[in-house]
Amino acid sequence: MDRRYKFCPLCGDALATADEGPHPRMRCGRCGFIQYMNPAPAAGVLVRDGKGRVLLVQRRFEPFKGFWVIPSGYIEHGEDVMSTAVRELEEETGLKVEIDGIHAVESCFDDPRGDTLLTIYLGHVSGGRLLAGDDAVNAGFFPIEDLPPIGFDCQRRILGRLS
Repeated sequence: MDRRYKFCPLCGDALATADEGPHPRMRCGRCGFIQYMNPAPAAGVLVRDGKGRVLLVQRRFEPFKGFWVIPSGYIEHGEDVMSTAVRELEEETGLKVEIDGIHAVESCFDDPRGDTLLTIYLGHVSGGRLLAGDDAVNAGFFPIEDLPPIGFDCQRRILGRLS
């Protein structure tokens, strides 16, 4: 998916590719606007139960529909990164969580919607009832040595470092 603007969002003039160092960027010749293709920020929470199993959700939608992932999602405008992680976990699993610390920050390049910068916190369940919701069709705890098919390379890397 090409997310580059064709016209300037400030003045409406046509944009053209400009040499801006190692990355070509779309630039407006009239007002100077430059479109930067920055990764979208996302956050999630890695939760393990008393047996060391990890909480995962099965995706309802593409990309990676049917694959399993750490409960996570995009940060909304004006939303704190940690609040996003807590909100996404509750929306996708029905569980409330408290954050214990940060676990990983990963660059994700295999999402057709665009590159993502994913922050994963460690957390523990503080309430709620496990029930798939929002954009998840299933949710459950899995032993780290017997995970279902995982979507997104960055999440496979994160889970691969667990023991």
